[in-house]
Amino acid sequence: MNKIEHIGIAVKDLEAANEIYKNLLGYEHYKTETVEGEGVVTSFFKCGDSKIELLEATRDDSPIAGFIEKRGEGVHHIAFAVDDIEAEVKRLKESGFRVLNETPKRGADNKLVVFLHPKSSHGVLVELCQEIKINDK
Repeated sequence: MNKIEHIGIAVKDLEAANEIYKNLLGYEHYKTETVEGEGVVTSFFKCGDSKIELLEATRDDSPIAGFIEKRGEGVHHIAFAVDDIEAEVKRLKESGFRVLNETPKRGADNKLVVFLHPKSSHGVLVELCQEIKINDK
């Protein structure tokens, strides 16, 4: 694992959350992106070498909608940048971590992503992120 890539924060109203984080950080978000497969629209803020990702559900069956319904708005996940996501998944599975999606899927911000079950990491949903290169699928 290279670094904390981003911290994901579940929000009910992305526009209002963008305004709050703009005021908190002192600058605008740099990108908004919809991830249809996850039923979410995201907004990214740079924060040093890491990012803050705000996530708003676009449909009722979205994982973010379910999270907010159960826990309310707040920190949803911590994402770590990796160079080889498949090797990391193998290593973590061998170490006893429970993987939610063994096959990397396309996420926001040009990343392949895999999630680890929170029960494997003291209640924290962990996301592994690998930058998608031109030759990646």
